[in-house]
Amino acid sequence: MTGEAGASRNRRLARRLREVGILVVVAIALSVLLQTFVARIYLIPSQSMETTLHGCPGCTGDRIVVDKLTYRFGNPRPGDVVVFKGPPSWDEPHATNRSPNTFVRGLQNLGSFVGLVPPDEFDLVKRVIAIGGQTVRCLPGDKGVVVDGKLLDEPYRKNPPSPLPGAESPCQGPYFGPVHVPPGHVWVMGDNRTNSQDSRYHMGDVNSGCVAASDIIGKARWIVLPLSRIGSIPSPDPQS
Repeated sequence: MTGEAGASRNRRLARRLREVGILVVVAIALSVLLQTFVARIYLIPSQSMETTLHGCPGCTGDRIVVDKLTYRFGNPRPGDVVVFKGPPSWDEPHATNRSPNTFVRGLQNLGSFVGLVPPDEFDLVKRVIAIGGQTVRCLPGDKGVVVDGKLLDEPYRKNPPSPLPGAESPCQGPYFGPVHVPPGHVWVMGDNRTNSQDSRYHMGDVNSGCVAASDIIGKARWIVLPLSRIGSIPSPDPQS
């Protein structure tokens, strides 16, 4: 009887282990599907979007949820904070942040998938300032960024800006424009204007610094970590 009881326990244990294994596989598959098609968590690695999003050397960067569905049914709008694939001309070049050690690299890739480690991709986060068909500029004499002749209202800009060249200018950085945004593209800028390598710095490329809407991964919706910063990401329309 003892042998039969032991065998029965072993069978039950094996069945439970199989069930747990199946549940783990299903959970991973669902997570992959959700992050591929619905939403993904990203770690903010830089200061270019402060104070809206935090990211700085030695600090706890914000983890944000990026909604991948919105732009399947609509277009980016002025004020949206978006994550996009960096155009090839913006790469200087992209250097991998992954370890050469296979095991450590696997852990880093897993951490990236849940937003604990920056993705090994040339993805950027900026705010949409102008959309296809509009003209954007900030020239000497302007009191700030102007779209289609109208001065923008930008409450999200970091003020005072980082103390870098151009901080004293109403443009908070280099003068630019006028740039006519091609159809199907957007002009993007960081909220921390003096510390953001955005559309202004790539006007010599084929799209005059504009980003193709097809390269936008999704709209940044919420900050989920750290706990002290949980909340939605504001996207006021600066042109309204």
